[in-house]
Amino acid sequence: MTPSAVSQQLTNLAKQVGVPLLEAHGRRVRLTDAARLLLRHAEAVFEQLERADAELTAYRHGDVGEVRVGAFSTAVPALVVPAVRALRRTAPGVTVRVREAEAGEAYELLAAGDVDLALSLAAQAPAVGDGRFTRVELLADPLDVALPKGHALADAAGLRLADLAGEDWIFGGSGPWSDITRGACEAAGFSPRQGHSAAGWTAILAMVEAGMGVALVPRMAAVARDGVVARDGVVMRDGVVMRELGEERPVRHVVAAVRKGGEDAPAVGRVLTALRETASRTNEGRPVP
Repeated sequence: MTPSAVSQQLTNLAKQVGVPLLEAHGRRVRLTDAARLLLRHAEAVFEQLERADAELTAYRHGDVGEVRVGAFSTAVPALVVPAVRALRRTAPGVTVRVREAEAGEAYELLAAGDVDLALSLAAQAPAVGDGRFTRVELLADPLDVALPKGHALADAAGLRLADLAGEDWIFGGSGPWSDITRGACEAAGFSPRQGHSAAGWTAILAMVEAGMGVALVPRMAAVARDGVVARDGVVMRDGVVMRELGEERPVRHVVAAVRKGGEDAPAVGRVLTALRETASRTNEGRPVP
């Protein structure tokens, strides 16, 4: 909608409800208390509409339907693809359409109705109290450390993150992965020295392999690359050794979200169940079919 169309809609709504909805705030405008009250009712109406749509879908189709999933890059091969494979056996009438999208975009698509389910990291997801969405915890994804093969600590017993305080680290210059790496290292008692900046796992692991530094790598990235779960001392690729960090290992939390009330749609419920089962196998370190 154009700004003028939005302005006209808000003006008409204010006339309809008989109270002002916007007030000047410097060079901008903000919601009035009356508008916030109306917004709470609107969220409840949208939730009820989602539930009505879910019930009609169940009536018309049962276990047949299409579910559009927006997911971040490593979640697609590690969680979504195995879930789709499982659904082909248990619910062949459910079709999943996948759209790769980072968290911010995924939630915009979800709010706009362009996807039915969004996968993201908990740190990037809307607040738990956001009335538009229902969040489902899926996975605590452990972070392993990638070392060059032949590194002095590649075979060290009881490796701790603090043992790598003097290393050059490879991670993105900003964004969630930078925050996760810095937060994990600071929790271990040091601030990581960033030797190189990269966001893609292919680039990061290539630099690790070349001996340019070390990196934290989510377990899901190992599943996504090789279809196996990294284990202590297992070579993930030529020249790179993945090491677990024991009980102190940092984790990142993966969540799914649907529009409030949308979880009642049978097809969406089927997809959520398949994602939970895939996440459970990944958590237990079992091969994902």
